[in-house]
Amino acid sequence: MRKLALLACVLTINFGQAQVAKYSNEFLNVGVSARSLAMANANVASVNDVTAGYWNPAGLLNQSCNIQLGLMHAEYFAGIAKYDYMAASKRIDSNSVAGISFIRFGVDNIPNTLDLVDANGNVDYSRIKSFNAVDAAVLLSYARNIQKIKGLNLGGSFKIVRRKLGDFGGSWGFGMDLGATYNYKKWRFAAMGRDITGTFNAWTYNLSDDAKNTFATTGNEIPSNSVEVTVPKLILGAARTWMVWKDRISILAEANFVNTFDGKRNTVIKTNVWSMEPVVGTEIGYKGVVFLRGGIGNIQKALTAKGDSYTTTFQPNIGAGIKYKIFALDYAYTDIGDRSIALYSHIISLKIDINKKPK
Repeated sequence: MRKLALLACVLTINFGQAQVAKYSNEFLNVGVSARSLAMANANVASVNDVTAGYWNPAGLLNQSCNIQLGLMHAEYFAGIAKYDYMAASKRIDSNSVAGISFIRFGVDNIPNTLDLVDANGNVDYSRIKSFNAVDAAVLLSYARNIQKIKGLNLGGSFKIVRRKLGDFGGSWGFGMDLGATYNYKKWRFAAMGRDITGTFNAWTYNLSDDAKNTFATTGNEIPSNSVEVTVPKLILGAARTWMVWKDRISILAEANFVNTFDGKRNTVIKTNVWSMEPVVGTEIGYKGVVFLRGGIGNIQKALTAKGDSYTTTFQPNIGAGIKYKIFALDYAYTDIGDRSIALYSHIISLKIDINKKPK
């Protein structure tokens, strides 16, 4: 019965009548690449590889080769949920780069107990089937250098979103991200508008008459077709790299300011209309081969154990990376939700350069 109630809750949330959902398409906010996750997702300004199709498409112009491939796999909640990412980007000419990214977040083989009890009221475990809950997206990205304004790059990503809950229902969604970077002396500034046009997910459901009767009998609401809207988010960033010790050691620091406009959130700055969350990340490299990374984000107010006051919490992240010829292997130890050690995950990602430019 608990599983039935959980299924009903999931269906109701996804297919409800609410038009604007504060946490719609949240799987697209997890992040990609262990490098970025280790830096607490502070990456919209300094990103310079294939992952820019996700973080800030304007950053694709900074990739150091003709073709670049990116891969990442992660598992959450003791392997229950699996998160996969793959991407490719190619330089079209000296002023433009195109890329494609694929993201999948899924929970597979979920027991379906809607038909557990037969028409005679008997429990029959052979009637249990399974289904998958999958969120997936394809991002088609393009970036171009604006020659009339020195140091300015612009880029965009068109998003196709597919979300599916077994045979019960699913949605198709479409949206657009727009990004820009601007180099000024030794600084790089960036602006990234996620879902800048609003991302619209059109949900439809398909429940059998028996399933509807089960929902009604157990007091659960029967979901109906609806359109879910993800409202825009604006991320501003600034980054700079310092070279020390005869240029053997590089020190990169970046700060991002995540602005949301969907009502009050538990962030550092919050109003009824606008909320802002700061995140910071750093990367220390040695000869461009070995890297150590760290970052702090998810700064929130939380109730103390006694429940009579609030305390400030934050999410620390750490990671490392190694680059050898055309290969870059990165690792991150990051929390997906709060500061509970049980939610920390090991993330590995791989990047491959093809037709790398000679130095």
